[in-house]
Formats: sequence, structure tokens, C-alpha cells
Amino acid sequence: MRAEMDKIVSLSGGENIAELQKYLSSLTDDQLIKTITNSALKGKQVGSIIKGIFKGSPPSSTAGANRRLLLYQHCIPLCESGDLQAEVAADIIGLLMLETHTLSGPSLATLASLFVDAIKVGKMSNGKSLELFPTVLTALAACEALSYGKGELSGEEYKKQLINSLCSSRWDPQCVIHLTTMFRDVPLSSDELQFVVEKVLRMFTKLDLQEIPPLVYQLLLLSAKGSKKQILNGIISYFKEQDACQEEEQKHGESLDLEVQSIPQDQLRHVEGTAILHVVFAIRLDHELAREFLKGFKTSYADLCPFSVALLLSVARIQRYEEQVFELLKGAIIKSFKDEQLQQGSKLLHDLLPGHCSVAQMILDTVKNSVFGWDHVTQGLVQLGFFLMDAFGPKPGPFGKTTEGSLTVARTPSQQACKLGGQVLLQGFKMHEPIRGEILEQVLNRLVTKTASPVNHFLDLFSDIVVSAPMILLESSSKVTETFDHLSYLPLATVQGLLKAVQPLLKVSMSLKDALILVLRKAMFSSQLDGRKSAVTGFLLLLKNFKVLGSLASSQCSQAISSSQIQVDVHSRYNSAANEAFCLEILSSLRRCLSQQADVRLMLYEGFCDVLRRNSQLASSIMQTVLSQLKRYYEPEQDLLPPVKLESCITAHGDQVYLQEPLAHLLSCTVHCLTWLQNTRQSANPNADDSDDDEEAEEGYQSELHAILESMTRRMIKSELEDFELDKSAEFSMGSSVGVKNNIYAVLVMGVYEVLMEYNFIKANYSKSCFEEIIELFSRYHKLSELLKEKSGKGRVPSNKTPRSLLSMGFISMLITVLFRDNTQSKEEALSVLRSNGEFVRYALSVAVQKIQQLDETGHTDGPDGQNADKTFRFLCDMTSVLMWRYTNVPSVVEEAGKKEKRSSLSRLCLEGLLRIFTACQQRHPDKMAQLLSTLENDSEDGTEQDDGNVAEMNYFYIRQFQRALFTQLSGGEEEFNSKEAQVLVSILSVLARQLKPSSQQFVQMITWTEKISKETSFEDSAFCKGLLSLLFNLHALYKNPASLLLELCQDIHSQLGDIDQDVEVEKQSHFAIVNMKTASTAALLVLSQVDRVLDEVDWLIARKKSQTASDKLGCGEATQTAGQQDPVEKAVTLQLGTLLTALSELVQTALLPGTFTVTLLRELTRTYTILTTLVKYYIQVCASQHSSLPARFEKLVKLSGSHLTPQCYAFITYAQSGDFSGGGADDKKKKRRNDVNTTASAKLLRETKAIPNLIFSIEQYEKYLITLSKKSKVNLMQYMKLSTSRDFRINAATLDAALQEQDDSQETTESQEAAETQEPKQKKRKQ
Repeated sequence: MRAEMDKIVSLSGGENIAELQKYLSSLTDDQLIKTITNSALKGKQVGSIIKGIFKGSPPSSTAGANRRLLLYQHCIPLCESGDLQAEVAADIIGLLMLETHTLSGPSLATLASLFVDAIKVGKMSNGKSLELFPTVLTALAACEALSYGKGELSGEEYKKQLINSLCSSRWDPQCVIHLTTMFRDVPLSSDELQFVVEKVLRMFTKLDLQEIPPLVYQLLLLSAKGSKKQILNGIISYFKEQDACQEEEQKHGESLDLEVQSIPQDQLRHVEGTAILHVVFAIRLDHELAREFLKGFKTSYADLCPFSVALLLSVARIQRYEEQVFELLKGAIIKSFKDEQLQQGSKLLHDLLPGHCSVAQMILDTVKNSVFGWDHVTQGLVQLGFFLMDAFGPKPGPFGKTTEGSLTVARTPSQQACKLGGQVLLQGFKMHEPIRGEILEQVLNRLVTKTASPVNHFLDLFSDIVVSAPMILLESSSKVTETFDHLSYLPLATVQGLLKAVQPLLKVSMSLKDALILVLRKAMFSSQLDGRKSAVTGFLLLLKNFKVLGSLASSQCSQAISSSQIQVDVHSRYNSAANEAFCLEILSSLRRCLSQQADVRLMLYEGFCDVLRRNSQLASSIMQTVLSQLKRYYEPEQDLLPPVKLESCITAHGDQVYLQEPLAHLLSCTVHCLTWLQNTRQSANPNADDSDDDEEAEEGYQSELHAILESMTRRMIKSELEDFELDKSAEFSMGSSVGVKNNIYAVLVMGVYEVLMEYNFIKANYSKSCFEEIIELFSRYHKLSELLKEKSGKGRVPSNKTPRSLLSMGFISMLITVLFRDNTQSKEEALSVLRSNGEFVRYALSVAVQKIQQLDETGHTDGPDGQNADKTFRFLCDMTSVLMWRYTNVPSVVEEAGKKEKRSSLSRLCLEGLLRIFTACQQRHPDKMAQLLSTLENDSEDGTEQDDGNVAEMNYFYIRQFQRALFTQLSGGEEEFNSKEAQVLVSILSVLARQLKPSSQQFVQMITWTEKISKETSFEDSAFCKGLLSLLFNLHALYKNPASLLLELCQDIHSQLGDIDQDVEVEKQSHFAIVNMKTASTAALLVLSQVDRVLDEVDWLIARKKSQTASDKLGCGEATQTAGQQDPVEKAVTLQLGTLLTALSELVQTALLPGTFTVTLLRELTRTYTILTTLVKYYIQVCASQHSSLPARFEKLVKLSGSHLTPQCYAFITYAQSGDFSGGGADDKKKKRRNDVNTTASAKLLRETKAIPNLIFSIEQYEKYLITLSKKSKVNLMQYMKLSTSRDFRINAATLDAALQEQDDSQETTESQEAAETQEPKQKKRKQ
């Protein structure tokens, strides 16, 4: 053997090729094979031997060609066997590659078949010899002709057959990556490439998870040849499936199916992370790939999944795609939320497409998944979070005002998107250490820089961060300290939110607390009023939260803040003592504020009560401060009559008069602090000795304050208006300084009266004489408030509204309860004093409503406990039961007494209060609605417990109560009908109906009742009609399709208002009695807004079908629809549009009033035709891709539009342009009322809105696409369309003659829109 090897090597080294050929011919095939095998295994001289064999086997001779083929056939399996050293195998393959092109066609074909067979049986696992295959295929493709079967094929075709056969066979999972690598070097046509890619993607599931990233990498390299979209989609859908399987397994615990091998989650996430890196790397190098990737998500967000979201966020790190990716995600998120809202609000959409893929959930899943080392995704997540919060955060209101109070529930898509941004950042902050610093810095930067727009959402996020990770935050406390430096320049609301948020940190970090105090002290002397207010806010907050030893653990503490406090305190040993010195120091700083502006003082007075309740050891300091302040404005001489010095409370600057001391608030603060102290002392030690010095000091200022308040009460009752210089002749106009001064005086005096009423009520303990004093105080208050109303009503300058009542929420809640519900015998006599005064009862109710309104609008009320959400909710519950009882139980009794007018007013106040309570509760405590209603129930059912199952029943019980009340209103006849009360009742029913589930029996009863009322009530009241029909529409949308309802209403409106053609007698129809002569126009506008809603849904459905068709076309290209069976979505769209067309054809024939009504109708008609056009385009797309016939229903719809709507539209256009707005159903008085001025205005409106040209354009577009569809579908759809002259330029001979006779320039009655527009320039010239 050795000899043969040496001989071949020596001969090939020489010049004598003939001898080499001769020697090789003398060797048998077996000898030759053995020689090659031995030399290859030893790794010696194999290269020289192969070169020698090639040299001595000329391809031109048959023997030479055969020998070459033998060499190839033997070397390929040899290299694959794995017995050779890697370098030896590489050398062999390299030498074989060089000589491949010399092989003949049949030899190449044999070799190719050898490869294919080896792959099929799985012998190519090593993949070494596969490097040769591309060279073989390339050489094959270059051949002219090859025998194949019985015939011949060109080399190219032969190659195609081979690839086809290869991709159709089974591949060994081990050689998938080698094969993919190999195909990169094979020249492939696009069909072949697609075939290969499909095969590789099918193999993904057969591979081990660890082999996926290298395969992804090879596929991406292969994408340079084409099929980019297919490759990307394949990769994404593979991981989407894996995620889904993972989720299923987690949901159902251990997989029951033991054969299915579950994948460890961390392993899957790491593989996904690597795959994402590969894709992003490929995208950096190939912009075409990026374009394909992004294009896929632009059309529809349905293809998104957590993996593709992560991929998008990684791509966003490439600068050129950053903006594109975030815009794309922003669009997908907002569209997803909008779609969800649409689907929830419509029974039709919910039934047709029940599933909804939530992009928000995918993004949150991505945040969760990014824990597994996806550092390349986290940066994108931070950017996305801030991008969403910036784009969808609350916007500044008019004149830069910010809306108060953040809502607890995100309702609109924008609010939801903003909330999602916050969640992403919060979760990111908790999970990823590297991005914490950046998130914190960006949040604080926005708090400091965004002074013009509201930053509630950033404050909420910051607060959540503090609560979730306080210790982490302390590591970057320097950033928080930097923010403190800007405090005095920030808006007050921001400062309050920021300080509330950092408050738990102040307990732990001494340095942070010291930094804050320094900043607040500086702010105390700020030149800006807001800066000083911020200082007061900050100091009060510190006083509330640094407890002094011995403070009562008061139940009245506001838990809103303390619930998030950290219990660890570094300075706990000397904490309380240090706190006392610290608090007293702050109090001395705050005393300086007592000489500042009224606004600053006001904040201080409102804050003192809360401080005292949380830090009762500071009582004597606070009370002394308040007492000394009060004495400055109190008249100590008992005989002098106004007991307060009002002159000191105001200050003048130039000719402007300002309030200097909010005396009433000072008094209110005094009363609340005093009352609270008394209550807590009594409850703490009911029979303690009064020996303690502190006690005596306390007794001292307490008794002094009581004396002052009692003296004030006595003297305020004696004082007449003249004593305050406020008699009937006084001036109250806000234009002069005297008027302003008198207004300030009046508000102060009224406030003092209110505070004294509250003080005396609490002190009275139900004594009759004290209650009589309260009524005296009230009568003075009432006289002054009536005077103010009367004077401000006369002035041309708009008056400021009734000042906010100074009664506290807790007090007013208790007051109305005892006024209406307290039946205790012992209190009867005293309470009758208050109850008999009708004005006082109304006053109490109106203050209650005012407080509820403030709570609804801002989320808190003035006075103590106003900021405490739990307390205010408790008061709401109490008030609800009182107002409900008052409304349902009193009417009949009072009516007998003949106070009908008063009763309606009081009842309406109760109702308005209830409406406000229900809306406030739904907005701010949606989860507590059941609790609110159960307090009512317990009240009426003697304390029976409620469980969740009864909540719906209970809600419906109240709905029935209000329905009964409304029914009573409606059955009384039109003279006794109280429209405003009925409207409030309808609003309450609307709010409560939102609590019902659309699938429940109660909902069905509710809708039946509303429909019945609408059909039977015939009162001519537009506002009530509007409320009732809105309720009906809203219920209908959730229960069933509202289109049929629209048709009946349109017929009613048509028969009430008459036809545009006066000669036509409209058939009298009355489905809904609520639609009558007076309310028909209001109903028409409501119907049109409802038409808009239905069109929105139809438009959404068509868009959904369009994108589905497009993806079907890309995916499989098969027609999914079976013959003769129409798709449910298409069917629903056609039916909806059919009913809508019939309804609109009724409205179009109605003699609507000119102006808004006409323009709105024209606009809706335009929109209807636009959507019909969209539907036609959809069918054009379907016909082009699926070659299916048009559904019969659609043909009917086209026929209906041509016969019923288009001709009527043209008639209506003529009618609208003519200015002849006197319908057939209207009587003569109406005709007179619609005078020329009205006509002129409406003609101008028509011109400006361009409603008619738009409508004609949309009709023509519709007909244009119908022609296209007729050609595609071979169905003549245009046979139903009739052309009209309405669109052409028209000259009305009669009008022209009349005009010529009158020689009038302004021809308002010209019927052509174009003519009117050509006249405009002339008119303008005349004006100049």
C-alpha cells in the first residue's frame, strides 16, 4: 500500500504524465480506494495523492472521467465518516472543489444524487462535505442537457428538481444548520429560495432549543438572497408559538401530557434574547430587511407578540429606526385601546369578534421577560415608557389651567396609554438595576421642567417608585436633593405631590430632611407667592409626619400617607425628643406666615387642623398661635357691636383693595381645633384630675376661646347689616374699590356666621335655646346672601358665584342626617326649631350638594378630613342614605301641606346630590359602588349584611325606585311635569345602568322599561326627550343592534316635520310618542349622532376584514369562504348599512329646519357614501384575489342605495339650496317664524361648510368604484343608479325673471351652489 502511495506521489511530481496515467490504469478501483483511505486516515500525503490522481485522469478520456467520479464518490462519505482529522477533511474537500467543473454532466448528476440520498438517510450530520454540494449544483446548472428519466432536462431544470426533491424529503435535525449554510452558496431562483426557506422554517420545531439561534443566524444570512419577510415572519411566529406553549403550561401547572417535553422558561428566554441580537445585527447591516420588518407591523397590530415587541424595542436602539419604531408602537397601543373600547361598547362588535389581543399586555409581558438578561431591550422599554407618558399625559386646560385631582380610573384610550407607560417604567425600575438611575433622573427632570402642563402622572409614578423601592431610592438621594433646590419655582400642586411622595424617605434619611428644611426656609422668604405657599405646604407636611412623644394615637389620623411609611427609623432612640424640638422650630417659622398674604394664611389655617389631629402634643403651641391671631381681629369690648374688626382684614394697594386676613377661615380653624381637642381629651380621660400644669394651661386658652366664641355669637346676632356698613344702599359692583371692599366684607361676615352656626350646633347638645340662636345667626346670614344675590344680579359685570360654604363636610353630613332622619324623642323639640325653618333646610341641602360637587370635581373638599379619601367616602355614604330617604319618603306629606313649589326645589336638590354622589363614586371609587349602595340598603333593611351576589339586585332595587319616581312625574300630566327633575332622574338612571351587566335579566328589564316610556310619553320637552333617547341608545348599543331603532325614529320624525315636497302627504306614524312637533328636531340630531356611531362600527369592521384579506393573501392565498355561505362580518356590515340607508332615506325626505340640522344630515350622508365606497373597494379586492361571486345581499344593498337614497339626496340638495324651508307638515305660524334672516344664515352656513359639494363628490366616487367592481365581478351594478341634474349648473328661468325685475344684487335664492360661490368675490369687492 505504501509503495503505491509513494509511486503515485513521485510520478505526479515528475513531468511524465503518460506514465502516471498508465500506472493509475493498472490499479484496480479497490486498490485505489484503499490507497486513498489509508493516506487520509494517517493524514499523510493525501493531498499529493489526490492531485496525482487528478493529474493522471484526464476528464476527456472515459477511464479518466470514471476515475475522477470514483474519487469523488469515495471521498465524500470518507469526509462525512468523522474518522479523519478536520484539517485533512478540509484539504480533501478543497481539492475536490477545484476540479468539480471538469466533471461531465452525468457524473455531476450522479454526484448530486449521492448527496441528496445521503441527506435523506441522515448521513450528512458532520456537514463537512456539504461545502462541496453548492459547487456541484452550480456546475450542474451550467450543463446544457442531462438525461432525466426517458427524456432530457436542462441543467437549470435538473437543479430545480434536485432541490425540490431535497426539500420534500425528511432532514436529519442535526444537519439542518449545515444545509442552511450550504444553501447560501447555491444560486437559487426566488421560487427555489421560497421552497428552501419554508422547509427550514418547518424544521424549527424539530430542533433542540439551543440550536435555534445559530439557525436563525444562518437564515438571516440567507435572507440576503430574498424572502426577507417570510424569514422574519417565520422566526417571530416560532417564538410566538413557544411563548404560547409556555403560558399554557404555566396556567395548567404541570403538563398532563407526559410526551410533550416542556421547555424551561429561563432557557427559552435566553434563546429568544440571542435570536433578537442576531436579528438586530442583521438589520443594522441590511436596511432592506429593516424595511420589510417594520412594514409588516404598520398595517395591523394583530401580528404583534411579546417577542416581536422586544424585537422592535431592540431595533429602536438603531438611531435611524428609533422614531419609526416608537411611532409604530404608539399607534398600535392607542389603536388597541380604541378597538377594545369600541368592542366593549357595542354588542354587535363583541359578538362578531369576541377575542381581542391586548398590545398593553404584550408590552407588560415583554417587561417581565426582559429579566432574563435582555439588556438590549430594557433601554427601549424606558424610552417607550416616557414616550407614552409624554404623548398621552394630561394636557393643560384653557389658559394653561390644569385640571384638579387625578382620576383613579383610566377611562379614555389616551389615559390608558399614559397609565401603561407608568406601569412599564415602574416594573422596569423594580427589575433592572442599571436603568434605575436614568428612570429616576428623567422623572424628576420632568417634574422640574414641565411647569406649564400637569404632571400628576409623573408624580404618581414617583410616589409608586418611592413606595416600592425606598432603600434603592436612598442610594440616589442626591438627585432628589437637587430637585428640592427648584421647589420654590414649581407650581404648588407639583410641590404638594412631590413632598407627599418623598415623605417616607424623610423618616429614614436625615440628610434629605435637612436639605428639605433648608430649601423650605429659603422659600419662606421667596419673592414669589407660590414659593411661600410651597414652604407652608412643606412645613405642614413635616409637622404632620414627625410625631412628638405622647401624641395620641388618634383614630382621626389621615392614613392616606402613613400607610406607605417605612417603619425603619434610623434615629429611633432620640426620635421623639428631637422631633419635638424640630416641630417647635418649624412652628416658629410658620408664625411668620401670619403676616403674609391671605392665600398663605389660608393654607396655614387649613393645615393646622390636620397637624393637630396627627400631632396632638403640639396643641398648646398651635392653639396659642391661633388665639393670639384671633385676638388681633376680635373686639374685646363687650358692648361694641360688630365683634370683629373688619377694617384690619383688608389692605389697599393704590386703588385696589385686597383681602389681608381670611377671618372666617381663622375662626373655622379655631373652632375645629377646639372641638377636636375637647372630644379627644374627654375620650382619653373622662374622669381625670385637673391637677396637671399642662391641663391648667390648656383649660386657660380653651375657656378663653369659648368665651370669645360665645361673645361673638351673642353680638353677631345683635348686629345689623348697617353695623358692617352693608345695608341695602351699599354698592356691590366689582368695578369700583368700594364695591370690592363691600364684597369682601360680605363674604367674611357670611363666613363668620357659618362658622358660628357650626360651633353652636356642636356645643348646643340639642338645647332648644341654642338652636334658636342658630336660626337667628342663619337669618342674618340669609339676609346678607339674598342681598348679595340681588345686587350682583343687577350689575352688568358678571358676579362671582356663591362663595364656598365654610361648614365642614362631616358637619353638613351630620346636620342633614339629624334634620331628616333623627326621631329621638328627647331631641324632637330642639330639632323642630330647625326643621320648621324651610330656608334653613334648603340651605343645609344646598351646602351638602355644593360639597358633593366639589368632591366630584376635585377629589377632595375644604376643611378638616377633606383630603382623607376614606372619611369623605364615609360622609358620602351617610349623605346618600339621607338624600335617598328624603326624596322617596317626604313628597306626599309635604304636598298635602301645599308647599308644592318648595317641595320640588328640595327634591331636586336631593336628586342633584344623589346624581353627583353616584358619578363621583363611579369616577373615584369604582370598586366601592356596591358599598355605597349597601349603606342605603342596610339603612332601609335594618342592617342586613350584603354579599357580592346581591350587589346587582341592590343596584336594580334603586333603579326601580328612580323609575317609579320618573313614572309618577310622567303620569301627572304636562302642567305638573317638572322637566328639570325628570332630566336629573334620567341622568341618575343612566349612571346606575352602567353598573348592570348587559347579559343580565335586569338589563333587559331596564331597556324594555326605557323603550316603553319613550313610546308612551308625549310631553313636548326637548331637553327631557334628549336625555331619555340618549339613555335608550346607550342601552341599545350594549344589548342589541340599534339600527332598527333608528329606522322607527326616522319614520316618526318624518311624519312629524312633514315632507320636503309640500304636496306629499306623509303617512302618520308614531312608534315613539316622545317624538312630537316640538322635540322632532332634537331627536333628529340625536339620531344623526347615533348614525355616526353605527358608521364608526361598520367602518371598523370593513377595515378589519380588509387587513384580514390582505394577510390571507400573503399567507395562503386560498379563499376561506365557502360558496353560498356569507362571512358573518360581511353579512353584519351589509345588514347594518341596509337598515341605515332606509332610515336615512326617511330623514332625507323630512323638512328639517335650516342650519345645523341640514348641514349635519348632509355630513352624515357624505360619510355613508364614503363607507359604501370603502365596502365596494373591499369587494374589488376580494374579487381580485379570490375570484368569488358577489353576495346577493350586497347586490341588494347597492340596489337600495340607487333606488331609495341617491335620488332622495339630490331632491334634498335642491331643497336645501332653494331656501324654501317650509315643510308639508308645518303650520302657518311656523312658516312665518322661519323668516328671511334664518334662511340667509343657513345658506351662508351651507356655503361655508361645503357640505353639498362634498356629498356630490362622495356619491360620484361611490359610482366610480361601482363601475370598477361591475367590470371585475361581471355583474352590472350600475343598472340601479340613475343620474341626476342636481350636480350640474342649473338656471331656474322663473327665479331669473324675478331677479331681473327686482334688480337686486344679493340673490339669496339662487339654487346653484356654484352660482353662489361665483358671486362671492363680487360681494367682497363691494365691502371694500
